[in-house]
Amino acid sequence: MNAIPLQPRIYTVSELNRAAALALGEHFLMVWVEGEISNLSAPSSGHLYFSLKDAGAQVRCALFKNQQRGLRCKPVNGMKVIVRAEVSLYEPRGDYQLIVERLEAAGDGALRRAFEALCWKLSEEGLFDPSRKKSLPRLPRAIGIVTSPTGAALRDILSVLKRRFPAIPVIIYPASVQGANAKLEVAAAIDIANRHADCDVLIVARGGGSLEDLQAFNEEIVARAIAASSIPVISGIGHETDVTIADFAADLRAATPSAAAEHATPDRQQWLNAFMQLDKRLEQFLQRKLTGTHQRLEWLGKRLKQQHPGQKLRRNAQRLDELALRLTQGMLRKQQQHLHQLAAANAKLWQFNPAARLRSQQQRQQYLGQRLQRAMQNKLEQNRLKLANTSQTLHAVSPLATLSRGYALVTETKSGRLVRSTRQLAAGDRIQTRLADGRFVSEVVDILNG
Repeated sequence: MNAIPLQPRIYTVSELNRAAALALGEHFLMVWVEGEISNLSAPSSGHLYFSLKDAGAQVRCALFKNQQRGLRCKPVNGMKVIVRAEVSLYEPRGDYQLIVERLEAAGDGALRRAFEALCWKLSEEGLFDPSRKKSLPRLPRAIGIVTSPTGAALRDILSVLKRRFPAIPVIIYPASVQGANAKLEVAAAIDIANRHADCDVLIVARGGGSLEDLQAFNEEIVARAIAASSIPVISGIGHETDVTIADFAADLRAATPSAAAEHATPDRQQWLNAFMQLDKRLEQFLQRKLTGTHQRLEWLGKRLKQQHPGQKLRRNAQRLDELALRLTQGMLRKQQQHLHQLAAANAKLWQFNPAARLRSQQQRQQYLGQRLQRAMQNKLEQNRLKLANTSQTLHAVSPLATLSRGYALVTETKSGRLVRSTRQLAAGDRIQTRLADGRFVSEVVDILNG
């Protein structure tokens, strides 16, 4: 039996490009690529499109508008850069391209990679753990500043401190903030501030600059000195967009040196307002206390007066009168109640008195006797009339009445049967004849018919 050959899958162009895009995205999650910018295009949408090339090849790149806010340099043709990008495929044209997320000059690349490597290392050690962060004092007794004594950052900090709370002393721990020895001087100044313990909050600051300018604050020795400080440290390094490893190690990161001074000091007006509020609350408290004490004294005086024996006797006498009145009223109500109950019982007893019932029965018996007598008389009169009528009717139809008119009844003497026909008789038979006034017996002598 021959095997049926398998049919190869046929892709559409869209399906092939989509599958290729998925494969690229899954294999290259995120890559760093170094090259030279060429064919830079900046349409009105704000997105940037360019090619990244080296001596032997090039690749298309897209840098979208929302990824350009953190750029430290403006891309131009011929500029050597390092990009962090996602490998993708533009499906409509089938173009392989990079979606750029970060772009920096090639010279900053080594520093940036060292920065990220050190961040990862110290973070793994727990040096940036939020649980290690110390809280700042609400009202510091003195503020320490680690910075260059000739820099603009120090002038900005002192200006803010004077404006916000000039009464707090300031101690300056001078240190270079740029150059080969800057990291050692900054770390030593932090250590000196901790050993002297003359302040209870420490500001580590410098003005803005490039990545190389801020390198001292991206060194491990400075990060460990900040983390080891028993005094809470506020970092105020560079501009708001600048981020250093010292910021991660500090107990609080401020966007600028001036902002660090803002965080280190309370607002004088707020404290004055708070003092005024406390003064007002204290005055109100004392007033309430005095009023309460006065009211209590008045209440105790009234209680003392109420506890006087004469007052107690008067209250007891009044109470006794009240109880006597209540007792009298109670006895009267009870007596009245008993009288009502007695009257009700007497009325109920009279309802069941045999004499009254007997008189009632006697009257009823007399009444019923009279009714019975009248009924009997009526009945007798009715029966008498009925008998008279019946007698008249009976007399009218009686044979005796017929006999009185001259008729007679003839019966056989032996059997007593009524003789209605001569055929019942024979000569010699004895018959009885009844007339209106009597009877007589005769013997049949002859029978005549007709």
